[in-house]
Amino acid sequence: MSTARAHHGVMATLAGWLGVPVAAVLPLLLLTGGWLVMFVPAYHGLANTIWAGDEQGHGPIILAVSLWLLYAKRQALAELPRQPATLAAVALLLLGIVSYALGRSQVIWTLEIGAQIIVLVALLLLFFGAGALRVAWFPLFFLIFMIPWPGDWVAVVTAPLKAAVSSVAADLLHTMGYPVGRSGVILTVGPYQLLVADACAGLNSMFTLEALGLLYMNLMRYTSMARNVTLAVLIIPIAFVANIVRVMILVLVTYHFGDEAGQGFVHDFAGLVLFLVALILIFAVDSLLGLWFDRGRRARVSS
Repeated sequence: MSTARAHHGVMATLAGWLGVPVAAVLPLLLLTGGWLVMFVPAYHGLANTIWAGDEQGHGPIILAVSLWLLYAKRQALAELPRQPATLAAVALLLLGIVSYALGRSQVIWTLEIGAQIIVLVALLLLFFGAGALRVAWFPLFFLIFMIPWPGDWVAVVTAPLKAAVSSVAADLLHTMGYPVGRSGVILTVGPYQLLVADACAGLNSMFTLEALGLLYMNLMRYTSMARNVTLAVLIIPIAFVANIVRVMILVLVTYHFGDEAGQGFVHDFAGLVLFLVALILIFAVDSLLGLWFDRGRRARVSS
């Protein structure tokens, strides 16, 4: 009897922590175990390959933030009426498993990691119903930013971005009086040559900054759709400006302190500067948008 009571007490504690009925704890634990069996090896593979580089180094952060946001929704999910969408959940679960199997067997990260979103949607539908998607849509959407996209596609989109960042950075430095030349994405400053890499001015950095901006908007809980959409769109030029600042810092450090300084600690520090500049610009733009939309709201009220 004591063992049974202890077992029930543990299950009740887990149910309260997870925000689900006691009867759902065991199935949820089994499905969580299956999730870990599927995706922990994938995360381990990413940690030893793509996540180890600058281009996709944001992946673990996106994953951790998404899981934290999803966990923070547990109380809201627990308060939903239980209306499982079983057929849709099973169909999506099968689709997620097929996507995972194809990605795993063919080493296609987009399919393998993208499958986790499909599986999560299926589990929410299975345990809570369609209402859970309205509650947890942002954590699920946020996971998109950790999916490694096909390299050829990224290269096609990244090439014009790097060229534009290189051109603007070179023009600004030349205007400031520095002996800067440019050939494609290669900048020449004094006796040094610098290649503007994907991490410095590519699509992945813009993805990371867009994710950062969307997380900021989610935490601020703005109710104005127009304000949210406007800020989300403006994050793209903000990311472009932040990348230009990063490239200019690397060029200036290399010119004044040598190639070793530009490729050492300062290179990593310039990455932090990129996010700092982007955050400052996001805050500034958001403040201006706040003034604009508040003024528009007051004008509508007064009329």
